[in-house]
Amino acid sequence: MRPIHMVDLKQQYLHIKQDIDAAIHEVIDTVAFINGKAVVDFGNSLADYLGVKHVIPCANGTDALQIAMMALDLQPGDEVITPSYTYIATTEVIALLKLTPVFVDADPKTFNIDPVAIEKAITPRTKAIVPVHLYGQSANMEAIMKIAEKHNIPVIEDNAQAIGSDYRFSNGQTKKTGSIGTIGCTSFFPSKNLGCYGDGGAINTNDDALASKMRMIANHGQSKRYYHDLVGCNSRLDSIQAAILNVKLPLLDKYIDARRSAADFYDNAFAGNLKITVPFRSAESKHVFHQYTLQLEGVDRDGLNQFLSDNQIPSMIYYPVPAHRQQMFASFGSAACNLPVTDWLTERVISLPMHTELDQEQLEYISSKVLSYVNK
Repeated sequence: MRPIHMVDLKQQYLHIKQDIDAAIHEVIDTVAFINGKAVVDFGNSLADYLGVKHVIPCANGTDALQIAMMALDLQPGDEVITPSYTYIATTEVIALLKLTPVFVDADPKTFNIDPVAIEKAITPRTKAIVPVHLYGQSANMEAIMKIAEKHNIPVIEDNAQAIGSDYRFSNGQTKKTGSIGTIGCTSFFPSKNLGCYGDGGAINTNDDALASKMRMIANHGQSKRYYHDLVGCNSRLDSIQAAILNVKLPLLDKYIDARRSAADFYDNAFAGNLKITVPFRSAESKHVFHQYTLQLEGVDRDGLNQFLSDNQIPSMIYYPVPAHRQQMFASFGSAACNLPVTDWLTERVISLPMHTELDQEQLEYISSKVLSYVNK
């Protein structure tokens, strides 16, 4: 059996090595390392894939969130509603810009931000809502957009973990996650479903004025070279990373199918076990399984984590300390937030290996070891 990895980037690369190597060498041959043709081509291809008018490639997913908030002219003290159960990048950007994070609870089934909690958290100072499509499944965007439109609040989708997911509205309309809100943000960190071989990110929107503004912010606030109309930053996707993404984007749906197939295997292996709750699959959202995350009941979660490690199976406990309990937000008094579902999840979840290269032998071994510990 091949060694098991949380994400097997080496094996994935070997399948596309010839195309990747050729794409990298093409950039080197043209020496267009910054803002080269590969970047332009990738932005256009991603816009077509997502069904949006504008894609602005940038340096990473955290920058994407920061640029989005800067483009909305959010001011110090403005409130931004966000989940606490998420990777810290989503929330640290809020504090970095001297905005006020308003942490709300998660849905116990999907782990995503709870629309009911959003509605309750809105005040006159609420200036943005940032849902995160966690672990590869869309938040309830129909409900969130209704709330946002009712209160005239922009929505920034953190789509770093769910690129490629389809969301179906009650009227039958389907849209890609990241294309539904005012602005969508994503990351191309290597472990993501669409990952490059370094850092990378992108911002997308259908708003022409916002797109123009975000392009300027990402490029030192320039309208044209040496003319700086806004305070901006330096956030670029380099051409080599864009070339790699140009090879991988046409394969994204195939990669998603492989992840869903692995998830189906896990689901069947754990079916009927009362101590294990497999990931919920919403009827409205195509789960693309950036992670495969179990909820455990009556099981020593940390003990299972160590047992798997002892058996050469990597596993991860993502977000054991939610954002509202992080020291970096102590000045906001966030530790006093009452987020029972979030706290409940942090004590019970564990993520198993999930990637495009898992084979049946590996899946059988992983699931059998999980069950041997859970059922002991």
